[in-house]
Amino acid sequence: MSKPLILGTRGSDLALTQANMTRDALSACGIDCEIKVIRTIGDKRPDLKLSEFSEKADGVHDKGIFTKELEEALLAKQIDFAVHSLKDVPTELGAPFEICATLERAPISDVILTTQQGTVRDLTGYSHGPNRVQSENPFTGKTVATSSVRRAAQLKWIFPGVNIVDIRGNVPTRIGKLIENPDWDAIVLARAGIQRLGFYDPENPVIDFAGTAVHTYEMPVSLFHPAASQGAVAMEILKENRAAADCLAKINHPATFAQITAERSFLAALKAGCQTPVGITTEFSADGATMNIDTVVFSEENPDAPPQTADLEIPTDQACDAGPKLLTKLR
Repeated sequence: MSKPLILGTRGSDLALTQANMTRDALSACGIDCEIKVIRTIGDKRPDLKLSEFSEKADGVHDKGIFTKELEEALLAKQIDFAVHSLKDVPTELGAPFEICATLERAPISDVILTTQQGTVRDLTGYSHGPNRVQSENPFTGKTVATSSVRRAAQLKWIFPGVNIVDIRGNVPTRIGKLIENPDWDAIVLARAGIQRLGFYDPENPVIDFAGTAVHTYEMPVSLFHPAASQGAVAMEILKENRAAADCLAKINHPATFAQITAERSFLAALKAGCQTPVGITTEFSADGATMNIDTVVFSEENPDAPPQTADLEIPTDQACDAGPKLLTKLR
């Protein structure tokens, strides 16, 4: 293109880090890009719980609280494409829009952060089924802060007796709130975000945050399922903007795109949104020809009820068909 692409993004530290990652990837392909910061309603109203922003419409629980203003900028031709943490993007996009590319996915796990050394032990062999041993539960009577209904539902199911409180804010704000609230025992954040911001090193479980030691523990994904598309940075465009699509195709990571296609296909089949309590993992076979998808779905009406589960093996080139097939296996 003769002029730089205009990249739209939110203004949080993490959003800007991901925007810069995208700009650098384009630059490596010889494509110029400028960053334009746009505030969304989710940024403007940090006082509200994520679940309070809107109600269900047509059976789909979705909000677009971190995307609506970016899509308005796309329609107004103020930006050529928007960069998102894909797990924040509504399952069903408006007719003019499409997700056209993703960067290579980061690790998808969630991480427990606590100021209390020894709060979390190795949970690799911890049972979350009917045979679990309550004495092995590290969170009995503990208070954990999270804004995610998925994390809250899984914490309550896996660790009976845990107390959940709500938390909002960007990554540094949330870590600061953990330190400032002596009644909180831990918070839960995505590894992708804290690692991209330089807070997390899997080789060093202790974060020095403004002079306070914060201890971390990475949850096994086999025990604690991440959100659909967690760790994926995606580019959204107007479908008609094929020039931008051609440029972004140069930085697309095909394996990640196949994973997120399968996972979002399941959310669509389930009529689920960004705040529906669904966890899902997608792993490739050794040769990459097939994907193994495993999901856990909690009831929105009764998050304390036992979840439904399903698993599916599907050819990678049929990722878009994963959703309906996985839905039929939900039990």
